[in-house]
Amino acid sequence: MRLIRISEVIDMTGLSRSCIYRYINEERFPMSVSLSPRSVAWVESEIQQWIAERVERRHDNALYGYG
Repeated sequence: MRLIRISEVIDMTGLSRSCIYRYINEERFPMSVSLSPRSVAWVESEIQQWIAERVERRHDNALYGYG
């Protein structure tokens, strides 16, 4: 299992830092793991799964005429 920091999450998703935290607050994005009082990271496989779900949704939308 690999933990990744916010800069890599931003690179992988193309989302801004504020968007990532907004999605977390809305329970639409994987939660971070606390490493220390001032440091967090994300489980890489959870971010990859989140991305894969977006891609799958894109395919579903195209099949039903929404994209």
